[in-house]
Amino acid sequence: MTLYLWIKTFHLVFVIAFMAAVFYLPRILVNLGEAGNQAPVRERLVLMGRRLYRFGHVMFGLSLILGLVLWFGYRVLPDFPTMVAMGTGWMHAKLALVVAVFVYYIVCGRRLKSIGAGGALPRPGAMRIINELPVLALVAIVWLVLAKPF
Repeated sequence: MTLYLWIKTFHLVFVIAFMAAVFYLPRILVNLGEAGNQAPVRERLVLMGRRLYRFGHVMFGLSLILGLVLWFGYRVLPDFPTMVAMGTGWMHAKLALVVAVFVYYIVCGRRLKSIGAGGALPRPGAMRIINELPVLALVAIVWLVLAKPF
């Protein structure tokens, strides 16, 4: 059981780090839109965004690996609790939301790449609204994990 708790702890730490990147990458896009065509500011923000995007991918990968161990670890690790049983429909809903958040992150990363290649800048107002979507997804994910409603 101790191994399970350590794996779960690191899974949560990596998820938190990934979500920090998910929250901040769109904010960089907002700042790019507000900076306009100021070349030094644009270059700096694109560089920051690229580094953040890579960091987020690493954190997502680590949390995914540990999440899979939590989900299927009962098959190979002794005394490991199972997450695959009746009443775990919440897990499928959670995973669907996680996929949606990751797709959102990829879309933001592609937008950043486009801007770095000289593409159009985002409208700051629209990006501010889009920036709030992962918060709603995170609230739903946390609720599903804690309440396990189905």
